Amino acid sequence: MSDPVYVIGHRNPDTDAICAAIGYAAYLRQVRQDEVVAACCGEINARTNWVLRQAGVEAPRLLLDVRPTAAIVCRKEVLTAGPRETFLSVYRKMLEHSFRSIPVVDENGRLLGMPTIQEMAQLFLPSDAAHAAANREVRTSLANMAAALGGRLIGGVESADAVEDLLLVVAASSVETSRDRARQFPPRQVVLVTGDRPEIHALAIELGVRCLVVTGGFMPWDSLLQQAATKGVCVITAAQDTASASQLIRFSRPIGAALHGDYLSFGSRTPLREIIHAVQNSHQPLFPVIDEETGRLEGVFSKSDLVEVPRTRLVLVDHNEFSQAVAGADEAEILEVIDHHRLSGNLRTREPVRFINEPVGSTSTIVGIMFRMRGLTPDKGTAICLCAGLISDTLHLTSPTTTGTDREILEWLAGIAGVDAARFVKDFFAAGSLLREATPARAIEGDRKVFEENGWRISISQIEEMGLDEFWKQQGALHEALTALCAAHSLHFACLMVTDITAHHSVLLVAGDTRVEQAVDADYHQRTPQVFDLPGVVSRKKQLFPYLSSLVGKLTPP
Repeated sequence: MSDPVYVIGHRNPDTDAICAAIGYAAYLRQVRQDEVVAACCGEINARTNWVLRQAGVEAPRLLLDVRPTAAIVCRKEVLTAGPRETFLSVYRKMLEHSFRSIPVVDENGRLLGMPTIQEMAQLFLPSDAAHAAANREVRTSLANMAAALGGRLIGGVESADAVEDLLLVVAASSVETSRDRARQFPPRQVVLVTGDRPEIHALAIELGVRCLVVTGGFMPWDSLLQQAATKGVCVITAAQDTASASQLIRFSRPIGAALHGDYLSFGSRTPLREIIHAVQNSHQPLFPVIDEETGRLEGVFSKSDLVEVPRTRLVLVDHNEFSQAVAGADEAEILEVIDHHRLSGNLRTREPVRFINEPVGSTSTIVGIMFRMRGLTPDKGTAICLCAGLISDTLHLTSPTTTGTDREILEWLAGIAGVDAARFVKDFFAAGSLLREATPARAIEGDRKVFEENGWRISISQIEEMGLDEFWKQQGALHEALTALCAAHSLHFACLMVTDITAHHSVLLVAGDTRVEQAVDADYHQRTPQVFDLPGVVSRKKQLFPYLSSLVGKLTPP
């Protein structure tokens, strides 16, 4: 099954952004019968939480970043090897699946190494005479040797799994020459390999070697096997010839002994852009992805997996520009945009999209229109959410953004929701005071939008309160938070409009470039330092933003 389509509002979401996402996701599920999920890219405020409780609807999924990451790129079904597996078994896995590399993980799924076929070949075939002794040295276990040979282990079964430092000696010469050669090494480290030569079998027992490997499918005499058992000499019988058996014994080393940390790996949240830059000059055939929380291997990818990367599918509601969208929206697949704001910003898409922008009071109104146009009826919970989004953005149909369509859709939705609109409005706006319940910094982030006009970067926050008592108590702290916001986000000007919904009156707290403040002072009464009275101004979209846009358009760009 493909990943879901996410319907998501703007950053610092207000009630309309949350409720429109819930409503439009429900609409799309009815129309398309696809997996469509409502999402949000910010904290849900107290009033919106109250709405969700009234509606019995789950909060949208929190989605803070939709940039393609290593976790999206990688293949999750991964063939792995354990550190105790032999070189031979790992090599066979690679051949069987046409892999050039394979992850080796411990019993907890944590990555230990990424051996490649080339690296293994170099270990088996030392490149110069100085490393010739490495062909004789084998760190392995008797059980691994028997498994690599497909042979039978006789004696020493209780210690067969212990990994030991062993020395490979091939007895292809006379008994005396073989004795002289074997005596060069500690007997309990020697693995003596020979064919059907009883005199060499007896020599191995005489010397007390660690293991006698008899090749060619031959079995030592019973009398010699009894002596071997008495002397503590293990015996392995193998079907291969002596040369082949010797090579397979070298291949019986545990892969864990040859691992190193010289490889590229990526955390699961690493952005695709960083990955492409890091791997472009690498000759590594396979790149592991590690879960940052658990340290476990999550998946692997190759360079070819970066050619067509799956993108998150989004429907944007209540905004139409990337500056207000969830992080990474510019790298996602935008399917639709449903909005009621002015067209602005740098929203561009790779493919044609459905773009609906209606001059109504809320995006929830547009969602209601679409239900009606299709002859569909939202369920009660969805209808309650859409009522709340519409009421919130139009201040219960009193904002200058309100249209006749908003009134008609609210009446229709209220009937489906089974709510008394007047009572619902009162309870909704009484559900929580952001100024009373949040820190000043969090309060100005609750419903904040950033605009760019004539070279100016401007932030406008809005809070709706039943009275201004809390604002006057926190005026100083709120101004400090606005000043810090300007510094943190490289803003030229930031303001907070606090709207008294009972009096239809707002005050504007400003911070930043004093030229804007002086221009505002020319038009509105300054009640206290940095605070202006805005009588009759309640809409950021239709009243405050056009005013500030016109204001900075006349000023010299900063």
